[in-house]
Amino acid sequence: MLVKTLSESLPQRAYSATQVLENEADISLSQGISMVDLMEKAGRSCFSFIQENYQNVSNILLLCGKGNNGGDGFVIARLAQERGMNVTVYLCAEREQIIGDAKTALEHLQHTNVTIVYQSEFQLTAHFLQDNDYELIIDALFGIGFKGILTLPYISLIDEVNAYQATVISVDVPSGVDSTTGHVSTTAIIADITITFIVCKQGLLTSKAALYVGQLYLADLTLGEHFQKEIFSSIAIQGQLSIPESPKRDATSHKGDIGLLLSVGGNEGMPGAIRLASESALRSGASLVAVCCHQKNHSMVLSGRPELMLAPNKSLQLIKSHFYQKAKVLLCGPGLGKNSWSIALFNQVLASQKPCVIDADALHLLAKNPQNRDNWVLTPHPGEAAVLLNCSIRDIEKDRFKAVRNISQQYGGICVLKGSGSLISDGERVWINTSGNSGMASGGMGDVLSGIIAALMMQLSNTKEAVCLAVFLHGHSADIIAKRKGEIGMLASDLFPEIQRLINQGASSVHE
Repeated sequence: MLVKTLSESLPQRAYSATQVLENEADISLSQGISMVDLMEKAGRSCFSFIQENYQNVSNILLLCGKGNNGGDGFVIARLAQERGMNVTVYLCAEREQIIGDAKTALEHLQHTNVTIVYQSEFQLTAHFLQDNDYELIIDALFGIGFKGILTLPYISLIDEVNAYQATVISVDVPSGVDSTTGHVSTTAIIADITITFIVCKQGLLTSKAALYVGQLYLADLTLGEHFQKEIFSSIAIQGQLSIPESPKRDATSHKGDIGLLLSVGGNEGMPGAIRLASESALRSGASLVAVCCHQKNHSMVLSGRPELMLAPNKSLQLIKSHFYQKAKVLLCGPGLGKNSWSIALFNQVLASQKPCVIDADALHLLAKNPQNRDNWVLTPHPGEAAVLLNCSIRDIEKDRFKAVRNISQQYGGICVLKGSGSLISDGERVWINTSGNSGMASGGMGDVLSGIIAALMMQLSNTKEAVCLAVFLHGHSADIIAKRKGEIGMLASDLFPEIQRLINQGASSVHE
């Protein structure tokens, strides 16, 4: 098949738009493929997908720009017309603006009966779309070279397309999406399907891109393997076929081998977060978990889970306790708060110098007293990331790759920037997680993740592998639940049975 789903194409690396634009010609020519032929291959791949999946479609509209993305659209239009489809091209450029390989593709198109409508002569409206009853719209307006802000004519055009009820396929990238960062400055085409070429572009897998990409497919045009061999990328895609191995236990393992986790958080009135994190750690293989929380939360934290232990909840008592001394890993932040009690406990956690997971309120305390350590994991959502970097949430979302690297470089250790397409970084490399869904937008999901990370840090010798596995398991568990019951109403605690099952069976071997 010329076009493959992303899951069929993993493991692989992802690339910035600049890397592809600067290297695709050399890689193509090294394989004896001219850029004109590459454009033809791209168009044929898309049309092959249309033929295979939309056999009954007979009336299509192509939105074409002046660049090579528009050239791909011209090839698709020509092939569709040759197969007897009714084809209209809406060209958002003047004929003399089309140059290079795109001009060659347009000249070939002009020898057919395809109707070409120019934006300068006719404004695309809802009435135009409805009157022509288009069944399929192909978005070939802007390719991977797009960055910045759309002008008003394009905003109006895209708004009309997004409001119209038809299947939309974007060529390489939904127009309006920055394929390097995933940022959308104004608006973008909301595609049902995006077929990207050669290699996957990193911005299609994180940030707001999830709202626009739809189902992502890859057509490597026979160049993907060569591109990845020749061009290095520090961005890797993490999916079911490329995650670290789950921890193993031998027949003589006992609780002392795994060790004790000390969870610190749960200020007055906030028992849920630390309970979720701690129980999550138990379900993920932590043999012993002690919880340091506000005294008024003791009964609620222990309720129904007698396997949890209670550690002293005063900082001076805690540091003298055997829980503090014996702990293999510390987890600090869920429900911690920001008062004097919180600060005292947070300082004791930092004083230990033991491996730890820093989450939630503890991230705010860390931002006020920055430190750099190589044995911790920071797990901010975009708001917490903005606090850590002293910037706005908008700044974080404009370039999540830069943000996750900066946090890891500034504070040390490994950073997990949560959200759609969670990113993991050690300050140099970045891993894009592909599991998870919108059902995870509910309270406590981040607490569950911090517990999984802490537990796997206790069981795996490589912290990066523990984090990558934890992030994937977290999202994959939610995907299994969403498939069975739907996304709406999913609770953080719903993940516990699936997390346990996946760890025991090996996440890479479980197919739901």
